[in-house]
Amino acid sequence: MCGITGIFDTKGKGEISRELLSRMNETQLHRGPDEGGLHIEPGLGFGHRRLSIIDLSSGQQPLFNEDGTVVVTYNGEIYNFPELTDELKRLGHVFRTHCDTEVIVHAWEAWGKSCVDRFRGMFAFAVWDRNLEALFLARDRIGIKPLYYANLADGSFIFGSELKSLRAHPGLPREIDPSAVEDYFAFGYVPEPKTIYKQVYKLPPGYRLTIRRGQQQPVPEQYWDVSFETQNPVNEKQLQAELLERLEEAVRIRMIAEVPLGAFLSGGVDSSAVVAAMAGISDDPVNTCSISFGDPKFNESQYAAMVAAQYKTAHRVEQVDPNDFDLIDHLADLYDEPYADSSALPTFRVCELAKKQVTVVLSGDGGDENLAGYRRYRWHTYEEKMRSLLPFGIRKPLFGLLGRAYPKADWAPKVFRAKSTFEAMARDSLEGYLHSVSILSNEMRGSLFTPALKRDLQGYRAIEVFRRHAGQAPTDHPLSLVQYLDMKTYLPGDILTKVDRASMAHALEVRVPILDHQLVDWISKLPPELKMKGREGKYIFKKALEPYLPNEILYRPKMGFSLPLASWFRGPLQQRVRDSILGDAMSDSGLFERRYLETLVNHHQSSRRDYSASIWTLMMFESFLRKTEPERKPAR
Repeated sequence: MCGITGIFDTKGKGEISRELLSRMNETQLHRGPDEGGLHIEPGLGFGHRRLSIIDLSSGQQPLFNEDGTVVVTYNGEIYNFPELTDELKRLGHVFRTHCDTEVIVHAWEAWGKSCVDRFRGMFAFAVWDRNLEALFLARDRIGIKPLYYANLADGSFIFGSELKSLRAHPGLPREIDPSAVEDYFAFGYVPEPKTIYKQVYKLPPGYRLTIRRGQQQPVPEQYWDVSFETQNPVNEKQLQAELLERLEEAVRIRMIAEVPLGAFLSGGVDSSAVVAAMAGISDDPVNTCSISFGDPKFNESQYAAMVAAQYKTAHRVEQVDPNDFDLIDHLADLYDEPYADSSALPTFRVCELAKKQVTVVLSGDGGDENLAGYRRYRWHTYEEKMRSLLPFGIRKPLFGLLGRAYPKADWAPKVFRAKSTFEAMARDSLEGYLHSVSILSNEMRGSLFTPALKRDLQGYRAIEVFRRHAGQAPTDHPLSLVQYLDMKTYLPGDILTKVDRASMAHALEVRVPILDHQLVDWISKLPPELKMKGREGKYIFKKALEPYLPNEILYRPKMGFSLPLASWFRGPLQQRVRDSILGDAMSDSGLFERRYLETLVNHHQSSRRDYSASIWTLMMFESFLRKTEPERKPAR
């Protein structure tokens, strides 16, 4: 895996500073510690940091075509590169290496911007075509690999794998985007295409971008979307068999590497399925790793050990300190912009453990979004059935009144929280789903933000993120629609961002076979009732896996990487919480009402309410302000 960066003069052929380009490139040393390369010509500079995985002796980047008129800087893996190499050779292209990188330059020559339609894998890359004076950028269909870009006032177009490479450029504006602040406190991350800065963007998954000299405002173009076109009913057993065949093929093509390879094994359904497939393919024991927690409420290691024993893997497990909060400040360095998924801490640790054994790992990420594994999907479909019984014009005032009148009971099991149910019934479908995934509700954000921030928002609300994606969704089925929303927001913005930064911090490559785009599209076409049947998510996947994994793995409650935040914030981190949230960085930002910050902290630490998720989200924002924005002027 690698890091890329670049500078393009859209106005002419001005000199590119080698020192500046090198500085931008070296901010991403962790992504590619094996080698670094720069290419500079009038008006253009490419930088690359390499983590060598395939063709270790060659494949250095930036890499050129035969006559040097096309050059690429690339991060990722194109798994079908051998087939594409053969096809391009038949078209007369000459290859000097045996790596997937060279496929990109020749594919660009042969097919232009349509080259991305041929690639199967995870990637973010930039191609410069000197003859056309065109810069072409593309990001993989699912958003596994990141790509940031910005247009600067002097006519420079800059890009990089991480925001830190752009921030190394002195011309980058750092004005915080108020709508990104609203989005962050709703979602816990800043969804594509925004970043925390007004004038910096993420290229969305499945998009490409072409920019030519004289054109400073390129418009990203979508080249792929998941279809959700439901197939005609087919024999369920046949579908189960085909699902496993497709998964095995997606795993097989991701096991090509010239360095040690293994897998994350959490003991959940998805990682266990990937390990089972790897064991069936490999002649040698699969290298697996997992972390354990002392608290049984958070510990899945016994289930990972069960799968490791069944498939005779070379398993490695380490226990994480239950008070492993030394990394909190380091997260701001890793993620560059506010990011509030606390499972980033154990993910960092499991990547650290894996790197002791291997350089490439396969993970089970994506199974929940693909196959409806989240509990919130079950609640959403239940609420949708209830909403369908009454028109919105009647539901909103009736249940809105009941929701306001009914006492709050966060301590009770969800099924008994009538206030939450009434409030859900008063919302439309998208607002209801946003409420279920929000960290701070609309009401909480309204209390948190200062009048100045609310003025800057000009009525903008985070629900617009969902409305934009729902407006182009290929489905209106209640379950499929929220899966689609998660694939556009939560999957790239939270899950894949978490894994990319945590793994790259250790120069570890993570491959995600369940997110193979061909597999994703095929699964999307399965009837929704085969994904969630009654209360059982991933129904067809679990049924297909019954011969390969014990029921104790397949049908136990989902756990995930959770942390004891509530007790941390009332115990060992009590003062740190107060110093962070009530400190100068938050006060000087002009974004937050101090009285409400005090309420959140005091109510949590007195055990009156559990505000641990909100407090963590605020601490991550404060860490971002303090560590990456020391020179930013306070808001008015």
